[in-house]
Amino acid sequence: MRLHSITRIIRYVPLVVWLIFTIIIFGYAFLASLSTTREIFTNKLLASGFHFSNYTRLFEETKIGLYFLNSLVYTVTSCIGIIVVAAPAAYILGRIQFRGKRLVDLMFISALSVPGLLISIPLFSLFYSLNLTGSTFTLIFVYIFTNVPFAVFLLTGFFASIPKELEESAAIDGCGPIKAFIKIILPMAQAGILTLTIFNVMGIWNEYFYALIFANNPDRHPIALALQSIVVGYTNTGNYSGIFAASLLVFLPTFILYLLVSRKIVAGITIGSVKG
Repeated sequence: MRLHSITRIIRYVPLVVWLIFTIIIFGYAFLASLSTTREIFTNKLLASGFHFSNYTRLFEETKIGLYFLNSLVYTVTSCIGIIVVAAPAAYILGRIQFRGKRLVDLMFISALSVPGLLISIPLFSLFYSLNLTGSTFTLIFVYIFTNVPFAVFLLTGFFASIPKELEESAAIDGCGPIKAFIKIILPMAQAGILTLTIFNVMGIWNEYFYALIFANNPDRHPIALALQSIVVGYTNTGNYSGIFAASLLVFLPTFILYLLVSRKIVAGITIGSVKG
């Protein structure tokens, strides 16, 4: 019995070490964001009290409010678009048998292995020829269709697990396929849709690579791309407390979201893996 207890404790040691390390890192960043630059370099955080002005100056000296709004538009619109495109495709692949279905499945799975660097240049050339570079629509379009393969892959298992008798009963009552999909199938797969949306929100909010290429208008920058400009500017002026404040502001939304829905993420993945 004692050996079993010791084994359990040993298994939790790496987790406890990682947790302590994480708390120290983010605790230091939080305290540094409320200190002066001199206090950061002399390792005397908060020696002169709390400097909440670091955050107010950030909004006064930069367009961080605009960048937050841009990221909100990109994230919300893209997440809705991903569901609109991926859900019908996943429904067909998960519930309808047709010639070439296996080939289509393989195409979606293969698309997951395509690196973003490989498709970025052809996409940029396409949008440049259409004179669409720098627009809000362009980045939303890229986010939607680069995330569709994973969305289809994740949702297919959820749709396949729903009993077909539900659709048969709906058909007897005069409910067509489209209406049955909207009224019956989508609500039944809400765990998968919620899990997918959470992943997409965190991924798109923190996305940098595509934003760097396609959002070349400074007023269209999302918050992750804008953070790099803010860090460079504050490094040149020696405002390191402002760097910590900006970094925490960018990190905070996804951190809060994860704390609120972490159990739903685990539950959704578990249901999808068991049902799929």
